[in-house]
Amino acid sequence: MILHAARKRPEPWPIMKQQAAAQWLIPFIAFEYVWDWVAYLLSKWSFLEVLEYLGTFSVLIGVIFFFSESGDRVKQRHYQAWQVINTAQGKGGSGGRIEALQELNADMVPLVGVDVSSAFLQGLDLHGANLMRSDFSSADVRNSKLAGVNFNYADLNSANLREASLDGASFEEANLGNADMEGSSLAGADLSGAVLDDADLSGADLKDARWQQIKSVKGAIIAGVKNAPEGFAAWALAHGATEQAGQGQ
Repeated sequence: MILHAARKRPEPWPIMKQQAAAQWLIPFIAFEYVWDWVAYLLSKWSFLEVLEYLGTFSVLIGVIFFFSESGDRVKQRHYQAWQVINTAQGKGGSGGRIEALQELNADMVPLVGVDVSSAFLQGLDLHGANLMRSDFSSADVRNSKLAGVNFNYADLNSANLREASLDGASFEEANLGNADMEGSSLAGADLSGAVLDDADLSGADLKDARWQQIKSVKGAIIAGVKNAPEGFAAWALAHGATEQAGQGQ
């Protein structure tokens, strides 16, 4: 609410002049006196009060439009993020895809079927993302935060997942053939139906991982696996896995 206090009429000039403690102060007092009169006269002008109300009203209208168009701005932002991802499809490097993917995931946008094959995405943070049927083949996502991600039916063939956080991730029917998962954390991960042929699991943490229905581990390296569930190592070796140490990449 705009409140207007009545402005007091300035004192006559002789009275104001007497307030000067020294002669050299009189010009300054006169200058202030002129503006006192200007302010007093303008305070009597209703048009200025109307303009002040209109200014406040315009701010209110601006705020209303800002919030009413917020949905369109979000859609535009998502469209631009998808454009970045799709334009760089099949290319190496990042091409702004790390920021685009993280922004979409932060806004709870499903990333089902996204294609980032061969992309350089080190340090990517997509925890909890829905990446079902996505293509991460030959992508470099080492040191990434991918806990709780849905990788069901995803193609991660030859992906670099070294030192990645994959706790609680789901890899049902996923292709992890030739994937480098050395030192990654797969605690509580679901590997049901996953193909791990020639994958490097050296030093990976498999605490509480669901491994019983893994489809294939032929040629997989399980040297130094940490917290391996009971029976996993014996089963894996019996099905073609090896304890040969992996070669650094």
